Amino acid sequence: MQTFFNKIKLVWVDITLRKRVLFVLFSLIVFMLLSNIPIPSVDPVALSQFLSNNDFFGILNIFSGGGLSRLSIVMLGVGPYITSSIIMQLLTIMVPALKKIYHEEGEAGRKRFTQYSRLLTIPLAAIQGYTLLAILESQSILTNLTAFDRITNLMIVVAGAVLLMWIGELMSEFGIGNGVSLIIFAGIVYSLPSIIGTFIYTYIYPVFDSSIVPTLIGFTIAGVVVIAAIVLVTEAERPIPVTYAKRVRGMKMYGGGSTYLPLRVNQAGVIPIIFALSILLFPQMIGTFLSRFDANVIISKISHILLSFTQTSLIYAISYFILVFLFTYFYTAVTFDPEALSTNLQKNGAFIPGIRPGASTSEYISKVLTRITLLGAVFLGFIAVLPLIMQYATGITSLALGGTSILIVVSVVLDLLKKVDAQISMREY
Repeated sequence: MQTFFNKIKLVWVDITLRKRVLFVLFSLIVFMLLSNIPIPSVDPVALSQFLSNNDFFGILNIFSGGGLSRLSIVMLGVGPYITSSIIMQLLTIMVPALKKIYHEEGEAGRKRFTQYSRLLTIPLAAIQGYTLLAILESQSILTNLTAFDRITNLMIVVAGAVLLMWIGELMSEFGIGNGVSLIIFAGIVYSLPSIIGTFIYTYIYPVFDSSIVPTLIGFTIAGVVVIAAIVLVTEAERPIPVTYAKRVRGMKMYGGGSTYLPLRVNQAGVIPIIFALSILLFPQMIGTFLSRFDANVIISKISHILLSFTQTSLIYAISYFILVFLFTYFYTAVTFDPEALSTNLQKNGAFIPGIRPGASTSEYISKVLTRITLLGAVFLGFIAVLPLIMQYATGITSLALGGTSILIVVSVVLDLLKKVDAQISMREY
């Protein structure tokens, strides 16, 4: 505990760290203010009734930091930017030119890649914004709209998504941690009082049922165990021993030391969860949009199938687990290149004992990484669907998003602490 307070003191004393932390706090305040500015022509009563029994918009609300529940100008949140990032990452596998830009052109290539993701965000935001606004208008939440009003609202929400993307990137550049993850983290924390209040009002107040006490105790114990498990797996590493060859220069001998290469069990962090949620939003969004055209039998049937893909369905839980599992492997493969690591080790005169340098080292690292990623992928998938399992067992739906929210919050906090530690270490050096 004393070390923790010493770190806080160091953060405040160091001018650079203090500026970075204050910039993040200022950016989050701006984000919260934007999320409370509504678009025109909103019926707040109809909106409240519509959101009260809609799990789909509850998940979408996570990405907007509560902005969707108020139909704010940033109601789309960082969802379009995350979706564009997913598409661009997938294209790196299918398009060799993009793979070359991302992996072989260094920092300049990554900047170009990021610029493509930004540009793709705009049409995705337009499509998602038009769909959401059309759904809300069909539910009489947006009333008395002219064609000019519809175009204006669409331009506002697209501009809000681009603005939020820009704020997130500024936080990554001038603050501490990943800006997009921090925005989602802030949205979850911001909505916690409302979620807790709804749970208390539904299951405890005004009539307290003593039979729910064992369930509450079980949820509390499960929450503590889940948080501990997330921290354990996130921090877990598989060390690979590395030895540096001895080199003689003049009358002196260099190298010959031994160290290890740490491979994290969960290389992808919280990204697979965010990616999976972004993908799972589309079937329900399309189904809700198509439900406006019930006159057509085929469209009505497709809409019914897509709308059955809800947060409480078995197919949703299975799809969620599979997507998180696959995205964990996918993101690890995109961000971690064993061949480049093997080349760097060979150039620096380092080798893994018992493994030949070059292709054999790359294959060995890939083999180890595949095995430990299996554990991380299964764990992330299990944590993602655990609240749905508990919901089936207890019938309590208020915590349906609990596992995802806890995973994002804990992962972002751990990443933030690591970044702070790194900045403190640089200051001490």
